Amino acid sequence: MAIQAHLVELERKHKLLENELHEALVHLSTDDLQIAELKRRKLMVKDQIERLKHAAEETLH
Repeated sequence: MAIQAHLVELERKHKLLENELHEALVHLSTDDLQIAELKRRKLMVKDQIERLKHAAEETLH
């Protein structure tokens, strides 16, 4: 179940980025470039999760 372990790790990483982004948005001193970078990284992880889920479904069929 290496795919499942990888998926769990990506979901954990996505949650950490979500929390980091929330903290950055709460603090007014955070610059817009840092916020944009966090959003970009979070979206990349989400895309990886979706691709992995799709690939796992493909292997089951």
